[in-house]
Amino acid sequence: MRLTLACSLAVLSAAFSLSPLPARADIYSFKDERGVVHFTNIPGLDRRYKLIRREAGSLVPRSGTAWMPTEADIRKFSGIIDTAAKSHGIEPALVQAVITAESGFNPNALSRAGASGLMQLMPDTARRYGVRNIFDPVENVHGGVRYLKDLMAMFNGDMRLALAGYNAGENAVIRAGHKVPPYPETQHYVPKVIDIYHKFRARPG
Repeated sequence: MRLTLACSLAVLSAAFSLSPLPARADIYSFKDERGVVHFTNIPGLDRRYKLIRREAGSLVPRSGTAWMPTEADIRKFSGIIDTAAKSHGIEPALVQAVITAESGFNPNALSRAGASGLMQLMPDTARRYGVRNIFDPVENVHGGVRYLKDLMAMFNGDMRLALAGYNAGENAVIRAGHKVPPYPETQHYVPKVIDIYHKFRARPG
């Protein structure tokens, strides 16, 4: 569905409080000379529109071939990822795979559940790992990689369970008897990330 609307700030606030934004829709906005705020999910409609919200995972299809970031996306954050991965003993390819699945390499990604940044940290997880600015790529990636490290240790190096814990929480994996929880999202997430992980490992260089 395409969305284009113009409304006052008061009407906008009411509308957003009553109905959710379309799933996986990027939202653009600008305020005109009359003070009217315009919104759309159609990129390039007018040069005045600026991206104000990108839904996490909007670039990653739920079926078929997994979306992969461009070389420019990878290079932009490769230094941060390599440093965090080396510091915490996690393969860079795994970190890249999680970032691809979680945010599509968008450092401003924000999910409807409140997960934020490149590695889509939940606020409680960010606090646990000392992340003060959840949208700062360095803090976000280091926090997310530390969480991955702890999950790998908790589940004896089992990548499937660590990824399940990253998606659904470690307690969900424990409650499921140290198996991938029977949640459709998690059942889809784990093999998707592993597939992307192998693609990153196979990349030259």
